[in-house]
Amino acid sequence: MARNLLKNPNGEEQLEFWELTENGGSQWKVEDMPGDCGYDFCNEGVTKYFATSFELCLKRQVIDLLAEGFSSEQLDAQPPVTVEDWYSGRSDCGCTYQMTVCLLDENHEVIQEFKPDPVTLDPECDDCSWKQVSHTFSNYGPGMSHISFEHGGQDTKFWDGWFGVRVTGSSVIVEV
Repeated sequence: MARNLLKNPNGEEQLEFWELTENGGSQWKVEDMPGDCGYDFCNEGVTKYFATSFELCLKRQVIDLLAEGFSSEQLDAQPPVTVEDWYSGRSDCGCTYQMTVCLLDENHEVIQEFKPDPVTLDPECDDCSWKQVSHTFSNYGPGMSHISFEHGGQDTKFWDGWFGVRVTGSSVIVEV
C-alpha cells in the first residue's frame, strides 16, 4: 500500500481535492511547467504546479487513513509516514514557502507535527530552482487515523499576479 495518499498533488485537476485555507492576493493558480521565469522540474511526468500570490496562499488535505483502507491495527503499529514536497521561486521575484504536516487521532487532535521554519527564496542571492523537503514520522504512538498536509506561501514584493512560491510533487506515504 505504499502509494501517495494525496489526491491531485501536481495540479493536473486544477485545485480539486484541496481545501484553500488561505487564498489571498490574486489567489491560487495552476500553471504549466516551467512557467514564466521558472525552472525545469526533475521529473518529466510532472507538468504543472500550484502558484501563490502576493498575500498568503495555503492549501490543505486531510487524509482519512481508515477510509483509505488502513486498519487500526496497522496504524497502531506506528508505520513510517513519509511526507515530501517540492517548491521553487521565480528568477524575478522573491517568495516564502511553508508547510505543516500533522498526524491526527480520531478527534483530529495532533499526535505529532512536522513544521519546518518558513523558507525565503531571494533570486538575487539564491538558486530559486526546485527544492525538496522531506520528513519521516516514526515512534509517534498509537491512535493515528488522519494526516493533515498543508503548504503554500506568497511573494515578497507584493506584486499583483502569481509571483509567489510554486509547489508540486507533494506526497504522503504510509509504509505498512
